[in-house]
Amino acid sequence: MFEFTDRYLSDSQNLEYTKQTMMGPNAMRVSEEMAAYLDIQPDSRVLDLGCGMGLSTILLVQKYQALVFAADLWISPTDNYQRFCAAGIDEKAIPVAVDATQGLPFAEAYFDCLFTVDAYHYFADIPEMLPSLIPYVKKGGYIAIAIPGLKFDFDDQVPEDMQPFWNDEIDRTIRSIDWWKDLWNQAEGIETQSISEMVCCKQAWDEWLTGYIPEAAEDIPMMQAEQGKYFNFIQMIAKVL
Repeated sequence: MFEFTDRYLSDSQNLEYTKQTMMGPNAMRVSEEMAAYLDIQPDSRVLDLGCGMGLSTILLVQKYQALVFAADLWISPTDNYQRFCAAGIDEKAIPVAVDATQGLPFAEAYFDCLFTVDAYHYFADIPEMLPSLIPYVKKGGYIAIAIPGLKFDFDDQVPEDMQPFWNDEIDRTIRSIDWWKDLWNQAEGIETQSISEMVCCKQAWDEWLTGYIPEAAEDIPMMQAEQGKYFNFIQMIAKVL
């Protein structure tokens, strides 16, 4: 399942690049697992929404030869363009600045797939968000989301070993499969294909904890306390009707 990512990380230069550019659990590994469930063809138009520094974009272009619009709110498209040039994917990776909460600057029914890894939970935890994204995907196309989640919702009973790390943002954004199912079931115009736990959760987290961004080191005590008891990675895939 992870042939591309394992081969990519086996190169010492690529491994260093990944450590420098991860912004959460390894987005390349998460992307490779989720993309295996999608019909991504050469030149499929993919919106990589919340692409960060482009690890998911590299996977989508190099493995699938997709035409990828790499959209992010926090990361400069100029910086991503330079990264894409260095990776040799600049002809098929188009960097753009996007705030998904303000609407997308694209034609409706333009994309074969809307693809987002480790970003959706930050801006889409309200019923209105998914319906606002559906029109940009062609009928028969896919919306594919991968996000960190919980095996069960804590509600007002945060486990004692997680209390030192819990805050309002984590409480708002990290939810269970059942919570996300309830939210997605409110949307019309899609047929949910799967909402499930991902296999790569521990490996993607372990790789993130080796990264150089300060937040990676800050997460180490939390993951040492968690010990696989609470966190998962959630994959949500829907077909546009």
